[in-house]
Amino acid sequence: MNQNKMTYLHTMIRVNNLEESIRFYTEILGMKLISKDDYPDGKFSLAFLSYGTSKKDPCIELTFNWDRNSYNLGDGYGHIALGASDIYATCEAIRSAGGKIVREPGPMKHGSTVIAFVEDPNGYKIELIQTNH
Repeated sequence: MNQNKMTYLHTMIRVNNLEESIRFYTEILGMKLISKDDYPDGKFSLAFLSYGTSKKDPCIELTFNWDRNSYNLGDGYGHIALGASDIYATCEAIRSAGGKIVREPGPMKHGSTVIAFVEDPNGYKIELIQTNH
């Protein structure tokens, strides 16, 4: 490994509807919209969302290609993971806000860590992990 310090910056996912996806990540998952920019020459828009305050904090980058309205998620994608101090209350809040819980909170298979899964409007899975017991 070299002497340079590495920092996690963001994960990019392609989305079908930028505004719907921004609403999901901000209103249902509680992230902040850090930036949103259009690139007319490239026919795409980018939105960065985070629990922090800038692109220096870990972000999710939503990419919306203007000439495309659906994607095949493939079988290589797994999930995005978020920590939750009270996974049961978090799932209820997500459900109340219109979010789709696709795996109710409970111990993971073959372990004791409590997890749940929610699905975003594009079908991406987000794992919630209980961070304290």
